[in-house]
Amino acid sequence: MKRTYYLFNPGEMVRKDNTLKFTPIVENEDGSEDYGQPRYIPIENVSDFFVFGSLKASSSLFNFLGKSDVAVHFFDYYENYSGSFMPKDYLLAGKVIISQVNHYQKLSKRMIIARKFIEGAAFNMVKNLQYYNRRGKDMEPMIESMNGFISQIGQSESIAQLMGIEGNIRQTYYEAFNLILNDFEMGSRTKQPPQNEVNALISFGNMMCYSLCIRAIHQTQLNPTISYLHEPGYRRFSLALDVAEIFKPIIIDRVIFKVLNKKEIQSKHFDQNLNQCLLNNAGKKIFVQAIEDRLLETIQHRSLKRSVSYKHLIKLECYKLCKHILDMEEYKPFKMYW
Repeated sequence: MKRTYYLFNPGEMVRKDNTLKFTPIVENEDGSEDYGQPRYIPIENVSDFFVFGSLKASSSLFNFLGKSDVAVHFFDYYENYSGSFMPKDYLLAGKVIISQVNHYQKLSKRMIIARKFIEGAAFNMVKNLQYYNRRGKDMEPMIESMNGFISQIGQSESIAQLMGIEGNIRQTYYEAFNLILNDFEMGSRTKQPPQNEVNALISFGNMMCYSLCIRAIHQTQLNPTISYLHEPGYRRFSLALDVAEIFKPIIIDRVIFKVLNKKEIQSKHFDQNLNQCLLNNAGKKIFVQAIEDRLLETIQHRSLKRSVSYKHLIKLECYKLCKHILDMEEYKPFKMYW
């Protein structure tokens, strides 16, 4: 089974026959650098790489990765998503692209899909609050407020109006974080850079979710640059932003609640400088491992009648969207049912 590899340390990666050789770069006490113990990774085991440190690599390596259908996602020092190396789009189909564009250009068709994304995201956010409401946290005022905004989704007539409703839902949702979390406070939502620990986890986790959605879209016939809720723009895979809305509450937010309330991540796992708060390397490793554990968890899928991992749910969501665009089946966003 192919898996995701995470590279936290700077290093060099080369092809060694049909194996990848990654050699970390270690900094000595005097500031000089040496190569550490190399690690060998069989290419057939790799789905993608998440690179958080600097990576030395040649074009021949990326040719090898491309032919082996391995994606590489890059993050900068400030934990922002920088970009991805994606294998050749071998699944793209002209019919699907034409249908995608048609559903974007016709406002009535675009609004149907955009509303579905918000409906799915909002439903899953409310589910999170209901979970903690059953455990003694008073979430009723926030749930009632969010349901009021949710009732307006069907009447929205423009993307701007819909995004305004989404903003109100999410703002109310984030207000509940202070009640859910035991030792940390959310405060207001801040990013680029985040101002506190909770915001740092949200920003980092959302970038992870975005990268996962890019990869899932790439494994279908959808074009990742044609989106419906978020405006297509230059140099970004905006459809991944759309799909990520549904899965951020299910995957990222649930992991944040877990690692903070179980004290798996503490204040010592953050670096706080002037006007910014970022996860340090130790914190990143714990958080990434918790996300990976979540992705590998399985649920009993109601339609497929079999166990499906959270990671595979993202790909299934892309398939459903593809069927909708081709007028085969109405798109219904994934909603938690537990």
